[in-house]
Amino acid sequence: MPKAKPMARQPREPAKIIRLRRQLLEWYARSRRDLPWRRNPDPYSIWVSEIMLQQTRVAVVVERYQTFLARFPTLDSLEQASEQDVLALWSGLGYYRRARMLHKAAKLVVHQLEGSLPTNAEALRTLPGIGAYTAAAIASIAHGEVVAVVDGNVERVLCRLEGWAAGGRAGETALKHKIEDLAAQLVDPAHPGDFNQALMELGATVCLPRNPMCLVCPVAAGCKTQGEHKTTPRPRMQSREVAHALCVRRGRRPNRSGREVLLEQRAASLTVMPGLWELPTLKHTAVPAKELIMTVRHAIMQVNYYVRIRTVQEDEVETMTIAAGERRWVPLNEAVVMALTGLARKVLTRARLLAATPRAAIAPKPGSDVL
Repeated sequence: MPKAKPMARQPREPAKIIRLRRQLLEWYARSRRDLPWRRNPDPYSIWVSEIMLQQTRVAVVVERYQTFLARFPTLDSLEQASEQDVLALWSGLGYYRRARMLHKAAKLVVHQLEGSLPTNAEALRTLPGIGAYTAAAIASIAHGEVVAVVDGNVERVLCRLEGWAAGGRAGETALKHKIEDLAAQLVDPAHPGDFNQALMELGATVCLPRNPMCLVCPVAAGCKTQGEHKTTPRPRMQSREVAHALCVRRGRRPNRSGREVLLEQRAASLTVMPGLWELPTLKHTAVPAKELIMTVRHAIMQVNYYVRIRTVQEDEVETMTIAAGERRWVPLNEAVVMALTGLARKVLTRARLLAATPRAAIAPKPGSDVL
């Protein structure tokens, strides 16, 4: 007998989709975090927030976003700024290529698009630094385009709703297509921006990678997983040891007071943080305990750097450090606004040489049921 053909997968019931949309949007209206970019519908502001949020925690972005917009409130003001000024405001966010691409895109919009950002996802993707996710987020939130946004949080939520495992590279592409197709089916045509933000918010605050809070999930009744799902293990972090010199002296410039710190600019040819300013690197990573002034753990992508910091006197700099770029003695009141690496800013702040950057609180809306 011929084998029976497998039954085709039935499409999701329209009533189920409608119910999920309603549940998610009602929950989002009650429980969404009061984030600064949600108070400003301006497409430029939304664009800046979405670029900052790429691979960066919300808590880190909040204060940086507000500072950045205070300095560059319009697309024109960003276009007119120097790259070093833009990088200085980006210091601490990491992935500095995003800042360079944002600046480059601003110039392109001003000079080639008459100063107006494109209004649809397809056109937005032609700008430097804007991929499928960012384009869909801007277009749906700022312009109401009915297009799905799929980030890591959305992928996790949809995999759990459908009971899909996310393990192994063999089926990774097929799974990605399934997730994208499902997201496109679910997006609410009447409120695409709010729906996309609701789905991302659910993954960020309730449907967590570990220990998801299923008891307070608004769509738990329709979830086939009810908890964690199988995922591909994350690559193990690598560890490296480095050591940097903290060289501080009394200011020597005419009509200047205060202290100066020695900084070195990373070469423009480097692939990681080109052009940024950092503390000189010591020739030897081993630092005698009596000379050690602090240790810092600093993560960059998949590497944990264990950093030793020691004081080096001005006349010891050449013999104790590796010269790798332009060096400059910088007054501390100028260093605070320079394009420093995140590590340099962290060390100078902990050494009480730079003012600490306060972190703005992320306040849930009153009556939120998200813990």
